[in-house]
Amino acid sequence: MTRKVCEGTAVTDGRPVRRWRQDVVELAALLRTWWTSRHGHAPPDDTDAGTDTDTGSDTGVGSGVSVLWRMRTTVKDQPGSLAALCTALAERRIDILSLQTHPLAVGTVDEFLLRAPGDLDAAEISGSVSRAGGAGTWIERADTHDLVDAPTRVLGLATRTALDRAELPLALRQLLGRCTIRSLPGGDSAAREGVPVEGALEETDTVMRLRAPEGGVITVERPYLPFTPTEFARARALVELDARLGPRVPHGQDVLTLPRGNAITVRRADAGDLDAAKAMHERCSPRTLSLRYHGPMGDADRYLNHLLSPRFGRTLAVQTASGRVVGLGHLLWDGDETEIALIVEDEWQRRGIGGELLRRLVSMAREANCEHVYAVTQSSNTGMVAAMRGLGLPLDYQIEEGTLVITARLDASPVASPLPYDHSSRD
Repeated sequence: MTRKVCEGTAVTDGRPVRRWRQDVVELAALLRTWWTSRHGHAPPDDTDAGTDTDTGSDTGVGSGVSVLWRMRTTVKDQPGSLAALCTALAERRIDILSLQTHPLAVGTVDEFLLRAPGDLDAAEISGSVSRAGGAGTWIERADTHDLVDAPTRVLGLATRTALDRAELPLALRQLLGRCTIRSLPGGDSAAREGVPVEGALEETDTVMRLRAPEGGVITVERPYLPFTPTEFARARALVELDARLGPRVPHGQDVLTLPRGNAITVRRADAGDLDAAKAMHERCSPRTLSLRYHGPMGDADRYLNHLLSPRFGRTLAVQTASGRVVGLGHLLWDGDETEIALIVEDEWQRRGIGGELLRRLVSMAREANCEHVYAVTQSSNTGMVAAMRGLGLPLDYQIEEGTLVITARLDASPVASPLPYDHSSRD
């Protein structure tokens, strides 16, 4: 099978040639020369003034500011290829902050984190790399979060996945960058056809399919940058970890006191709460169910298996002192976007429960590095509109035939508003 790893670079299956010894020797000599010229006894010239090589922040370099870039390029797997690339970068006063290699059957994809003078743009950097032998170069702006080395980042993602099953889609997205992740349930036998137990990386290398632990299929797409076998192996390892650990949800919970004196508990929920959620539906009025599900009331219960599955997002449940579930809040992974949905039993509405759930869901979305969240409701649902406005975030409203979509931008600082509760305890 032929794999196309980067545009204009075709490789075939085979055993990669190891080039490390020669390249390490040449690279070490290059770095010694660079260090001597940079830190010799002679006073630095004016172009070095103001350079900050420790913090990764944008500081003065030459006539501009330093800028962080993430770059990938494919080089020949032969002695001297990496050294030539590093020389070309050094000539443009570009610092290499980190380097990862992704071996292929023929050639190697080298992934760099670079700090470059601010007056260099992406085209100039990639042009220098191309002239030094790099092919299929891809480059984009980076930030200080990218300064964490790859092993540390992967271990952190594995830890989060181990603690919370709902973290797997997020961990895959943070591991692989901008990508679209879709999950198909185990009952979809057509989706599993052609997907071996160990997963599959399609011939275009822009789509990987992984067997989900519960029997379904997880599809990851990244059209703008082909996956490497190394990335596929890392993603498969995270899915295998999730499968071995089985169902799990964090057990933390908050006990809150409502203004009327009622004590409620807010906690994470999963498929184990299915019966309690169905019982809450039975106590809800047709109007409440209609505002939440936008369809026939008989269909409401069938959504719950999907909504409560940690594979598709996170759910918060509001529980009374007697153990009855009276409210649910969902944070749902919808491809590249994130949806928020709420339902509160009629008897417990207008007590601030919806607003509290919404604030917590937005906080969880921020932790997951989501840029936006959106809620779909009806234009007559004044309670949901008020709760979204209470977030103090920039909102966008779109109305079509009575359906209202409210989108909140999470990169803005929220306007503080007093909570309607006393937080009496936290487990």
